[in-house]
Amino acid sequence: MLTSRAMNATGKRLLLAATALTLAASVAGCGTSKLTTGSISRDSGTAVEQMSAGELRKAGTSLGKAYAKDPKDKATALRYSAVLQMNGQTAQSLAVMRKLAIDYPTDRDVLAAYGKSLAGAGELQPALEAVRRAQTPEYPDWKLLSAEAAILDQLGQTGEARNIYRRALDLKPNEPSILSNLGMSYVLEGDLKTAESYMRTASEQPGADSRVRQNLALVVGLQGRFDEAEKIAGSELSPDQAQANITYLRSMLSQQNAWNQLKDEDKKKSDTN
Repeated sequence: MLTSRAMNATGKRLLLAATALTLAASVAGCGTSKLTTGSISRDSGTAVEQMSAGELRKAGTSLGKAYAKDPKDKATALRYSAVLQMNGQTAQSLAVMRKLAIDYPTDRDVLAAYGKSLAGAGELQPALEAVRRAQTPEYPDWKLLSAEAAILDQLGQTGEARNIYRRALDLKPNEPSILSNLGMSYVLEGDLKTAESYMRTASEQPGADSRVRQNLALVVGLQGRFDEAEKIAGSELSPDQAQANITYLRSMLSQQNAWNQLKDEDKKKSDTN
């Protein structure tokens, strides 16, 4: 059976790997700009995290050329950084955002996206500072609060993180992305039942998107209910996308042999029934 310590370590790996997604949900649309950092273009309704690997590569090439022509173009740089992040090119994504943060040192959209790139690269303390700089105390933004809490969770400051998640929920009650991130907080300490409860509540909200439901699938899978996890993952995605998500989940868990441990435990339960 997976111990609390093993689950804690696995949870940290999963939460770090999911940073780009959770923070993208948290910081998209911050500030007064109508730019959505999770979209490839102003006219595209396809979010970066919902694109196939081929689409991401194509978008990366196109945006790279546009960025090379004008690195100071905020919209292009933000889109390019988001695509690089999803392509696993975290160092390059961070380099793009470092330069943009120099050009736009007080811009909330830029600071928020910079924090996302820092967190994705594992530079958590600078990420926290960037997200806090983007916040306006007199007009607090729930998205930034949720992003701040997600980073604090990765820093091991779970109590403070959950207090901030609840502050974010005070500003935006029943917001699915906050509830989902709060659920991930409980994954860190191996409390999967509480995590699932928050994520189910999140997935039932009118504004819940694919990322929220995929987090629910992840937690269900962590508990060894693989068929149910695959059903949730495939409920709104193409077969290829759903299988990619399950494959990714299995690969993440196998880093600590957690998937095999869960399967063995599940088999033992079946044999005794």
